[in-house]
This record gives sequence, C-alpha cells and structure tokens, in this order.
Amino acid sequence: MNSQTKKILSIGIKIAVVGLAFWFIFQKISNNQNIDNFKSLLSTLSISSVLMIMTSVFLLMFLNWFIEALKWKYLVSGIEKISTWKAVESVFCGLTWAVFTPNRIGEYGGRVFFLSPRKRIMGVIAMSVGAIGKMVITNVLGSLALLWFVIRFTGLNSFIDFGLGFLVLVFCSLFLLFYFNIKWVYGLLIKINFLKRFKHFFIILSRYKHSDILRILIYSLSRYLIFTTQYFLIIHFLVPDIQVFDMVMILFVFYFIQSALPSLDLLDIGVRASVATYFFAFVTNQEIAIMAAIASIWLINLIIPAILGSVFVLKLNFFGSSNN
Repeated sequence: MNSQTKKILSIGIKIAVVGLAFWFIFQKISNNQNIDNFKSLLSTLSISSVLMIMTSVFLLMFLNWFIEALKWKYLVSGIEKISTWKAVESVFCGLTWAVFTPNRIGEYGGRVFFLSPRKRIMGVIAMSVGAIGKMVITNVLGSLALLWFVIRFTGLNSFIDFGLGFLVLVFCSLFLLFYFNIKWVYGLLIKINFLKRFKHFFIILSRYKHSDILRILIYSLSRYLIFTTQYFLIIHFLVPDIQVFDMVMILFVFYFIQSALPSLDLLDIGVRASVATYFFAFVTNQEIAIMAAIASIWLINLIIPAILGSVFVLKLNFFGSSNN
C-alpha cells in the first residue's frame, strides 16, 4: 500500500467516524423522549445559576491553559529560556493551529515557532515529552476507570475480572516505567543508523531527570483535574442525580476512549458527544443534557482559546524568533 493510498484511507476512516458520530447525535436529538426530558430539565434551571456555572468553567479554562504554559516553559527551559507570557502566547497560538489539523499536530508548529530557529526541532521533542506525560495520566487513570466500568456494568464473572485487572496493572506499570525512563528512548534512537546524524537533537531526552519527569507529570495531572472539574460542574448542574463517583469514573473512561480516536478539533464534537452519551447512558437518560455539557466544554476549552490564539499567530516570525 503506497503512501497516497494510506493517506486516502486515513481520511476516509476519519470522515466515516465523524459522519457516524453526527448521525448518532441526530438520532438522539430527534428522539422525542430525549427532547421532552431535556425540556423538563431546562425548566428547573435559573439564569443566575447558569451564568455562575459557565463563568466558573470559563475561568477554569484560563487556569487550565496557564498551567499548560508553565509546563511548556519548563519543558524547554533546557533548550531556551522563555518568559511566562511568551509561553502563554505560544500555547494559545498552538491551539489555533491545532484546531484545523488532524490529531492536533499543528499545535507543535504553533508553539515551536516562538523559539529560535535552531532550537525548534528540539522544541518539538520537548513537547513530545509533555504529550507523553499527558498520555500517562489519561491512560493510567482511564484504564483503571475502564476496569471499574466493566466490573460495575457488564456483569462478567470474577475470573475474567481478575484477568482484566492483571492486564490493566501490567499496562499501567509499563506506561509508568517507560515514562520515568524516557532517556532510554535517546539510547535507542542513536543506535539507529539513519538517525545518528540527528543525535544532537535527541540529546534533550537524556537531560530530563526523574524529578523533571515527575514535575511534568504533576502539571499534566493538575490540568486533568481542572477539566474534570469543568465537566463535573456542568454535568452535576444539568443532571444532579448522577452519583459523583460514577460521574468522575465515567469521565475518566471518556477521556481514555476519546484519546484513542482520530480527531479534528473543528469536527470532533460529534465524536466526543457520541462517546460520552454511550457511557453516561448507563447512569442517566438525560442524553441531550450530556451532549450539551460536552459541547459546552468543547467550545470553552478548545474553540474560544483557538480564536484568542489567532491574535498571537500574527506575531510569528517563521524565519527567526518571535518578538516578546
């Protein structure tokens, strides 16, 4: 299979996923029972309460991306010293690029163009370390939550539950072992002949100590807890009868599944909503309320920051470092 065929196949799969997701949403919205449930729900809400919740979620968005900016500043501190404000600019600029590129890959370009030209490749590698830290949190907590979900809702026998528990334990252990020894990747890469010439770029991987890796993980965990709080505020407000523990665990499963799916920020609201409503259907029949919560977070956490970041795109200097 040549590269062109693979590209066409990849695009086809993504279009199919997005199309099926929007079809799923249409089916849910067109269900009269769902609409009646949501209308009953809205009738119990006050405007002042809605404004208070949405303001809190909006402020948490800024805290979320500010912590990401601090993480980015720390990741590149061994490459190039940047100010906190420049880190904020680069993060928001990256979000603007991410919103129209598959799997947010444009976010790398949006950030590293704020670095000096000779530092940009190492900046991409440093950002990858941060992305892996996020993956560790999402996959470890998500796989544990998925195990809980299977045990709680599928009714499989205890032997299967034990086997799944063992697999999850191995999965989590391997993820953590790899992350806290990420310098091993440097040793492996420089043993590959055609990559040896680039070892001066990969050397950044060998500079991260365990204390650095832990700090990056704490930044990632902090962001994880913040956007979980955002979801909690909206969902608990719209559907207060869901048990808090159940809601949080299902959110962890939702993040885990969502992270494994191909995405495009401008379109993946459909995918997000269909995944979320499937899992929340086990604890509530307010499917449109769940869709509304997912859409709200998508708009506040991704689309609004991407719009704000467009201001910083104008400051980029593609052939030199950007102005402070």
